[in-house]
Amino acid sequence: MNTLRPTLYLLAALCLLPSAHAATATGGDAAAAKPKAVSDAFPLRAKYIDVTILETASLDKRFNEVVVVDVRTKYEYDTLRIKDAALIPVTDRTFVDQVRKLRESTPKPIVFYCNGKTCAKSYDAVLYALNARIPNVLCYDAGIDDWARAHPGRTELLGKSPIKIEDLITHDKFKGHLLDPKAFEARIGAASIVLDVRDRAQRDSLLFPSRGEQRASLEDKDKLDPIIERAKKEKKTLLVYDQVGKQVQWFQYYLESKGLKDYFFMKGGAQGYFDATLGKVSFGGKKEEKK
Repeated sequence: MNTLRPTLYLLAALCLLPSAHAATATGGDAAAAKPKAVSDAFPLRAKYIDVTILETASLDKRFNEVVVVDVRTKYEYDTLRIKDAALIPVTDRTFVDQVRKLRESTPKPIVFYCNGKTCAKSYDAVLYALNARIPNVLCYDAGIDDWARAHPGRTELLGKSPIKIEDLITHDKFKGHLLDPKAFEARIGAASIVLDVRDRAQRDSLLFPSRGEQRASLEDKDKLDPIIERAKKEKKTLLVYDQVGKQVQWFQYYLESKGLKDYFFMKGGAQGYFDATLGKVSFGGKKEEKK
């Protein structure tokens, strides 16, 4: 009896080998491929593993059962947003206090969103809330563009809803109005108007002081509108730059709504201009060589 036990154990182990191999060759590979596909579409999910995600279809299904909160800037919110969303910018120093106040007013889940996929603001909003012991908070990380294209009836564009999907500016259309800093500077002349839309905190000095450069923050329509109308009337190209090339994406909606077609943005904004003309500065103060 005892001499048979090692043999029986060995036979049992051999019988298990094919099934283990099959699991590795099929289910094991499939399971590994799935997270990779997810990380390609949503590269930040792997970093924010403690954040609970709500997909587009789920948010639509539960739309009346949750409170949606936009955590971007007021300008982005005023331009394009999920209908009926509240605004609590995650960069506001009172963010946690405002979310806590909202939580005290409703038992509904709170869903944070931002510009989606490569934007970390909605993920950070969830973590800030959880760290402050504010429960039942979720992240809609697909962002405003995915939502607007999937549910135009529950989207507001420049204060109007429903929206038309064809009114949403595509990435290709935005790229078509981008100029690298050298090409942007080369366009400056009698046939153009240069407009600096950086806010006061970002402005240090004019980039093109001797070229009749204009200044107006994105929220100041009283200053912006006459500049836009002048560009249209005099048939001049409007050349616009911000700090890092991000906010002009939202300003493009305003320019289009005003009927202006001849305009360009400086790629990378003022920072891109400094990088192109002075060279990038890396940690340690060393300049990178211009290619």
